[in-house]
Amino acid sequence: MSAIETQDTCQAELAPYLDNLRHQRMLSPHTVSNYARDLSELHSMAQAGNIALGAVTHFQIRKFAAQLHAKGLNARSIARKLSAWRGYYDWLSEQGDLKSNPVDGVKAPKKSKPLPKALAADDAVQLVSQANPLKDAAATAQRCNRAMFELLYSSGLRVSELVGLDLRYHQDGAHQSLGWIDFDSNEVTVTGKGNKMRSVPVGQPAMNALAEWLPARTELVAKHAQADQHALFLSERGNRMSARVAQLRLKAHGQALGMATNMHPHVLRHSFASHVLQSSGDLRAVQEMLGHASISATQVYTSLDFQRLAQVYDAAHPRAKKQTPK
Repeated sequence: MSAIETQDTCQAELAPYLDNLRHQRMLSPHTVSNYARDLSELHSMAQAGNIALGAVTHFQIRKFAAQLHAKGLNARSIARKLSAWRGYYDWLSEQGDLKSNPVDGVKAPKKSKPLPKALAADDAVQLVSQANPLKDAAATAQRCNRAMFELLYSSGLRVSELVGLDLRYHQDGAHQSLGWIDFDSNEVTVTGKGNKMRSVPVGQPAMNALAEWLPARTELVAKHAQADQHALFLSERGNRMSARVAQLRLKAHGQALGMATNMHPHVLRHSFASHVLQSSGDLRAVQEMLGHASISATQVYTSLDFQRLAQVYDAAHPRAKKQTPK
């Protein structure tokens, strides 16, 4: 069959369904055009295997999706095509021409996760060490913020682990600490995902920031009768700091300093991991400090490190592709 004949056959098979989309479902011409393109592609793949559209099986749909993936089509586009195909076969089923939908149960490949953002070392230090330049920033909040931010970057904590910290370990009938600071050994102990407990070193700048925060914390506890006696980080009302408030404070702090990146506690965790890995090359140690159950979750930071090296190469090497000839 010639290409023209194949195209005519395709249009004839799809015309009733596309008319249904236009006149019954009242879809826009642009949307109908997208459906027609995706279904034409399905028709072409079926024709390549000498299969009629109405005879396509579940296995063949899976094969077609795999072919699209092998061509480099992204997961979102494959999911859109599968949705268009599924709609067509649902319509065929309603017409009584099909017993089951061959697209049911076929899923697009998982979307690739974007690499986590990490700050340059100088930017990270600037973020956690500098005071908020806004004049209306309260001194107590400033001390609390600096201690939280320094600790996030120093030890790579999750924000939930940070706000779950107690001043010291405590256990009684009503409360048992999930995390605490050991001021003698400069360590923080936290309970992470899967109730897995780990201890991570705390750098001296973070210990100094904590030492500056503690007197302000004592004043808050004395000021508020219902203050949380155990929590390390407190709000202005003496309640345990929430993860949401910690996030908002870091975001506002980054904006006040003019940081281009939208600051989030996980940015500091990623920065911690990336910078320790760049300096040490010890992936296992970074895995333990982050509390990752699998080394594969930590290996993403090797990609971050390569990205940094690639940027240096592109900026400096005479034969780098991004260099423009003079």
